Amino acid sequence: MKRSLWIGILVLVLGGYAGFQQYSSWSLSKPQDKADTQSELGGGRDSRGGGQGRGGGRSREAVPVLLATAVQKSVPVQIRAVGNAEPFATVSVKSQVTGVLTKAHFKEGQDVKPGQLLFTVDPRPLEAAVKQAEANLARDVAQLKNLREQVKRYAELVEKQYVSREQYDQIRTNADAMEAVVDADRAALENARVQLSYCYIYSPVNGRVGSLLINEGNLVRVNDGAPLVVINQVSPMNVTFSVPESHLADLKRHMARGQLRVAASFPSDEGRPEMGVLEFVDNTVDRSTGTIKLKAVFTNNERRLWPGQFINVALTLTTQPDAVVVPSEAVQVGPEGQHVFVVKPDESVEVRPVTLGSTSEGEAVIAKGLMPGEQIVREGQFLLGPGSRIEVKNPTNTAEETKGEGKRRQDGGGRAKADGASGDVEVKGEGRAEGRGSDRAITAGAVKESAKGADEGKGERAPRRKGRGQSKAEG
Repeated sequence: MKRSLWIGILVLVLGGYAGFQQYSSWSLSKPQDKADTQSELGGGRDSRGGGQGRGGGRSREAVPVLLATAVQKSVPVQIRAVGNAEPFATVSVKSQVTGVLTKAHFKEGQDVKPGQLLFTVDPRPLEAAVKQAEANLARDVAQLKNLREQVKRYAELVEKQYVSREQYDQIRTNADAMEAVVDADRAALENARVQLSYCYIYSPVNGRVGSLLINEGNLVRVNDGAPLVVINQVSPMNVTFSVPESHLADLKRHMARGQLRVAASFPSDEGRPEMGVLEFVDNTVDRSTGTIKLKAVFTNNERRLWPGQFINVALTLTTQPDAVVVPSEAVQVGPEGQHVFVVKPDESVEVRPVTLGSTSEGEAVIAKGLMPGEQIVREGQFLLGPGSRIEVKNPTNTAEETKGEGKRRQDGGGRAKADGASGDVEVKGEGRAEGRGSDRAITAGAVKESAKGADEGKGERAPRRKGRGQSKAEG
């Protein structure tokens, strides 16, 4: 009786546990199914809305665009390249005497002029050499004076035949030899003075000094490998650049008519180009690159060009008069080639093929296919086709709308991130709840099973005890 009771209790517990698990799984899947159903319904509405939107795009509604007018003006024919600024002259200052560098008379990065004192090398040894040369010269000059007097005396004696002609010739030879010695002494003195002047190093050009490479107190030697300082002449300034060899014939033809103007512009200051002239064309074409090297000279009075700087160079060959010019973005490329959208009087557009000439500074020269004064579409060509109607936008309003759309996109992205974060929190919470419920159910089942096993053990031991008691009584 008790065993059947325990079996019934176990069946009820297992049935309750199974029912709880089924209810938990059903309650977790129901919100997801509902969300999926709502998303499907929303997707259907969106798809229907999208279909209506696309249909509306294909309708005869006006497309918002920006317009531009084809103008006729003179356009320069230019060759553009990237150049490198180089000093007009570069001087590496080195010492011509050996000695200790005692003084540098400038600051690093200072502008210097020709003849300005730069360095002083210890002059004391060379000053002593100059004094020694002066002393030798004075000694030999005194001896030469004495020999000349002897020549005069012996000349009178030889006429009176008091001395032999041989003695007179010897005295005269000694005087001539001493005169040569005096000349050598004068040259030695001049050389000593020149060597002394090398102790004072002056700037040979007008330019700017760089960093000091050897400091005061160091020993410098004649023709040492490292220079004391480097001077770059930055006014005027050279700009070297290379152009393809295909432009060589045009360069020769236009250079024969006169000097060619070169404009150097900077990425940070495109509105103020520095103007110069082309001065040099290399005598050979570089075989490895197929380019030819050119050099232009700029006055560079404002010091805008700097050695080593990369510069955008525009070499003007000639000027094309009465050219039809449109913005470069107005020219589109299609299967049939380049074309533009021309606005007709009824505010519709037509696709017109054009022949493109040169392009520079955001403007394209139309060689064929467009007349001056015609209006063309500058922006918004993506939604246009032959016969499409247009609506002219205000550039100011367009910029404001673009800013507003960007702001709305940022706001929408932030909300989407917030929704995603809350959804993750909910899913994590449900997962934790489910895990906790299942753990509790498993623990409860294990406790009940252990209790059941203990009760069954007690039930089995009770009959055994009774049987033992009966056997004892019988005995």
